[in-house]
Amino acid sequence: MTQKTIAYLVSQYPAYSHTFILREVVKLRALGLSIEVASINAPDRPLEKLTEIERLEAQAAYYVKPQGVFKAGLALGKTLASHPLGLLRGVVQALKLGGWDLKRIAYQFFYLIEALLLGQRLISRQIGHLHVHFATPAASVGLLVKTVFGLGFSFTVHGPDEFYDAPGYNLPEKILAADFILCISHYARSQVMKLSPVQAWTKFEVCRLGVDAQRFAPAPKSAPNEACQLLCVGRLTPAKGQAILLEALAQLKNQGLLAQLTLVGMGPDEQNLRRHAEALGLNAQVRFTGAVDQDHILDYYHSADIFVLPSFAEGLPVVLMEAMAMEIPCVTTAITGVPELIRDGQEGLLAAASDSVGLADAIRQLIENPALRGQLGASGRQKVLLEYDLETNTKRLFDVLNRRLGA
Repeated sequence: MTQKTIAYLVSQYPAYSHTFILREVVKLRALGLSIEVASINAPDRPLEKLTEIERLEAQAAYYVKPQGVFKAGLALGKTLASHPLGLLRGVVQALKLGGWDLKRIAYQFFYLIEALLLGQRLISRQIGHLHVHFATPAASVGLLVKTVFGLGFSFTVHGPDEFYDAPGYNLPEKILAADFILCISHYARSQVMKLSPVQAWTKFEVCRLGVDAQRFAPAPKSAPNEACQLLCVGRLTPAKGQAILLEALAQLKNQGLLAQLTLVGMGPDEQNLRRHAEALGLNAQVRFTGAVDQDHILDYYHSADIFVLPSFAEGLPVVLMEAMAMEIPCVTTAITGVPELIRDGQEGLLAAASDSVGLADAIRQLIENPALRGQLGASGRQKVLLEYDLETNTKRLFDVLNRRLGA
């Protein structure tokens, strides 16, 4: 595949919550795949706040949205001249995807303009295949690129938002249009199977994500923590269930168990969570750090005794893999693809989503039983080394792309 260049399209690059995409791109390039990254939106931080590798990636990426009206009009004119029938197909497709909803139709035409900008870029650089991460609006742009320009189109499906509103995301149409689809878990594959005819199932490949087990390696603590240190890393949104974790922490406090919680991340639910912590009398036990980049996240893992992710909805969280690789025992919820990563009582402890009592009980078991923490931590790292190692899984992804693209 060294002679072939493909494009990756993501919604935002780089982004705190999508560092795994950057790692994947870097590793695939090292294996010999030439990748040009395009992003709908600019980075989620100013350039001066990016890490060195993020800054290099941002400077090399092609950003679709900030192109301006003039360039959008130029792309429209070029496409009308070079692909008039394709442009007509794109207009018809946008109308079909929008249905009878005027707002949805308007969005589809915005996606069409972005598809024209990106498609012209790909043609000018003789790039024949576009791969999209997430089956959300970026994949709508990818679908329209294929419709107008006839380029190859594939995507990685993570879930679960697309699965909850498959018609709203036009997921069945994207599945049928794609040349192939990468699924980060068997759960994700089951959901695209549910939405497609059996004849389409040969398109689906399970390609797991992974973490660098050398970088995320266990590190001995200099001294035991006086209070058990709980760590939760993720965007502060209702879907992550941090409010349930606060309720579980309040229950542990009432039981006389001393624990401190660090919430790493930023998001729209931050003020609600701060108010909830105050109402529960937890201000002295809860710390909000804001977003933390990959150059500094290890400091938080090193000080953690237990990692907790009480999500209501997830794809398959990379932060769980990172914590497991560092032999930090994990407590999380038995949802979506998570049981493929953690079996209850073997690589971690699972609680029912929304069950604050069950979550508190799982955390209490680990607080009171250091031996169990060590056992689950060691088993968790072994699971990552066997099934979720970044190097191994990227080689598997490289082979899949090689085969699917016919290189």
